[in-house]
Amino acid sequence: MSIPPRVVYLEDLEKPAAAATKENITVTEASTADGEAVKVEMKSTSSTPSNKTAAKKTSTGATKRQRSLMDMMPSSSSAPSSKVAKTELPTLNSIPFSMSDYRNSMTEEQKKLLELECETMGKSWLKVLKDEIKKPYFLNLKKFLYETGVRGPDSAPMKPEIYPAPKNIYTWSNLTPLGRVKVVIIGQDPYHNPGQAHGLCFSVPPGIQIPPSLRNIYAEIKAEYPGFEPPQHGNLTAWAENGVLLLNSVLTVEKKKAGSHQKKGWENFTAQVIDVVDRYGGANLGKSGGFSAGRGRGIVFLAWGAWAAQCVAKLDKNKHLILTSVHPSPLSAYRGFMGNGHFKKANEWLERKYGPDGCVDWTKL
Repeated sequence: MSIPPRVVYLEDLEKPAAAATKENITVTEASTADGEAVKVEMKSTSSTPSNKTAAKKTSTGATKRQRSLMDMMPSSSSAPSSKVAKTELPTLNSIPFSMSDYRNSMTEEQKKLLELECETMGKSWLKVLKDEIKKPYFLNLKKFLYETGVRGPDSAPMKPEIYPAPKNIYTWSNLTPLGRVKVVIIGQDPYHNPGQAHGLCFSVPPGIQIPPSLRNIYAEIKAEYPGFEPPQHGNLTAWAENGVLLLNSVLTVEKKKAGSHQKKGWENFTAQVIDVVDRYGGANLGKSGGFSAGRGRGIVFLAWGAWAAQCVAKLDKNKHLILTSVHPSPLSAYRGFMGNGHFKKANEWLERKYGPDGCVDWTKL
């Protein structure tokens, strides 16, 4: 903590200076209340100065003394910057957000392009991403999507079709509030066949055939939790509601064209989502006190495949548990995904961190 400049006048000294005589210079040693030895120099042309002259001399001496002490004090710029930076992160629940004020801050074009975000993005996420979605790269992404028919939540589909439906693009943000995130599973693209994508990576709606990668995920859970009976559906909504953020790094795709919306801007946006999770993920889990209360204390990232591993490469491994392996695709699952033990490892770490309530019931689907 820096010491603010302190004005010390002659009357603050423990030993008063001796009276000066004509044309003499008297140098008297004294000390401040802090025990600091100093020298005070005074000049006088008369041993019996008038009150007016004495006041002037005292004022001059005090000014000189004040300047000398201030020179000795450490500069405020020498204060450690880490303490300042630490207090800059507000608690998640203290961050204010008013939708009406936010809309009023927009230009007409922004209101048109960001209608979907305002209507469908979970508010715990929108309040920390509200500035991000006003950036030029995101507005350019939204212009591109607007031309393809992705506008408001109930926009009629155009040709070629874009998946998932606009109202489902931010499903992940509504089912998994930011402060309740325990685990992040990172995918790449939404499924690109009709009816598959619904805003959660690796998941499909009820009635849709279970994708091969998800079948391998079920098989690994069965190996770790023998009592698990894989369901006859691929809907992972129960995981999302239990704190598992199922996030694709690209949130839209053109029908039957895998990767068609890559490098349009989604990757930049979801990188910011991960950054927000780094700062606030799990903020409302368990019990905490002191500075960490209301701020992220660490969660689990499951990064399967080279792309997912790249997305989490810069995260603090001392703060988070980061588990990587090959992708669960049939092309690679038996080269390191099967047998990786990720689901049990995640729960063991979460229980140590947050207690039994911090665990995910992977078998409940």
